[in-house]
Amino acid sequence: QVQLVESGGGLAQAGGSLRLSCAASGSIFRVNAMGWYRQPPGKQRELVAGITSGDITNYADSVKGRFTISRDNAKNTVYLQMNSLKPEDTGVYYCNAAVIPRGSYGMSYWGKGTLVTVSS
Repeated sequence: QVQLVESGGGLAQAGGSLRLSCAASGSIFRVNAMGWYRQPPGKQRELVAGITSGDITNYADSVKGRFTISRDNAKNTVYLQMNSLKPEDTGVYYCNAAVIPRGSYGMSYWGKGTLVTVSS
């Protein structure tokens, strides 16, 4: 059993900041790449940021310079520091991770999401 649990979502004012966390737990051998996706109301889910096990990062153009993804491998946790928030950042943010469970093959796992609302 592998589980991803997000936290840190909530309300923020435009120009404010939020920090999201996602912890992977369960019978885990290794966590490889991790990332954050978001789904604005009525729109498709999109990649926000990703990070490899070696801390190589990539970002959507819309968040470059404002968001920072990082990870703590000892805790199997990925973070998303969101600064200079804009109303268009509003949406449900989902954590994703490529996980090798103990005694099994690697799979992609999703968290259930955490809502971020940015007011103008």
